[in-house]
Amino acid sequence: MQIVEKAPAKINLGLDTLFEHPNGDKEWDMVMTSVDLADYVQLEDLKTNRIEIVTDSGFLPNDRRNLAFQAVSVLKRHYHVDRGVRITIKKAIPVAAGLGGGSSDAAAVLRGLNRMWGLHLDLATLARLGLQIDSDVPYCVFSQTAHVTGKGEIVTALPKLPPMWIVLAKPKVSVSTPNILRQVDYDQLTTHPNIERLLAGIQNQDSAEVFANMGNVLEPITSRRYPEITQIKEQLLNFGADAAQMSGTGPTVFGVCRKQSRAQRVYNSLKGFCREVYLVRPVNLVEH
Repeated sequence: MQIVEKAPAKINLGLDTLFEHPNGDKEWDMVMTSVDLADYVQLEDLKTNRIEIVTDSGFLPNDRRNLAFQAVSVLKRHYHVDRGVRITIKKAIPVAAGLGGGSSDAAAVLRGLNRMWGLHLDLATLARLGLQIDSDVPYCVFSQTAHVTGKGEIVTALPKLPPMWIVLAKPKVSVSTPNILRQVDYDQLTTHPNIERLLAGIQNQDSAEVFANMGNVLEPITSRRYPEITQIKEQLLNFGADAAQMSGTGPTVFGVCRKQSRAQRVYNSLKGFCREVYLVRPVNLVEH
């Protein structure tokens, strides 16, 4: 049996962290959406009880360090599955970019094996399992615009976003999420995005309110180490984006535009400054 799952990239329209749990996990308050830049994950039954990972990227491990490998392990352990699988990942999402590529691949594995192995689990159950892998996996199980809270496991679906086009730009640097999160000093986090106003803008289909209330509390931390993040953000705004910010822990920066023609001009202008630039739109992969 063979199954192919789409694994879209995610961006954070709003990202805030409120405090740290005793075990070191962050308490999140985020607004996330998926975009039509995606990996494709192929699952094939194996006759042996092995987990094999094949990718077309030289940057990804093919062992238990890979989140897709961990997704298989979680399902096998919880549901006592004695079967093997070969996972072939066709990468399009940049690695270590703040776009959730590894988490989305893991979520695709959870969805695909749920079907392949006849587990009949609902998405909420898969999301709870996904938290054992990474805090972004629960959101990526659904891959639709959502308010994400708790440690990442509380995913509340939102209406589709008002019409917008998004220009993604990844500088050459790669960022380690754990390294950035270790630098969070809650006494120094004095400026927080207004997540409530951002949510209201989505509910009201008011793109101006959405753009005005975007924010990422981690952006100053990452951009201090990687000034090219600030440079690309300024270029996006100078070229005409309505708003721009870093996604996740970075380094990818995205600009949002109300009109496709404006987004195309921003994309064309930025291509001369940054090699990895993508023009995308929000997508809802899985409807609740």
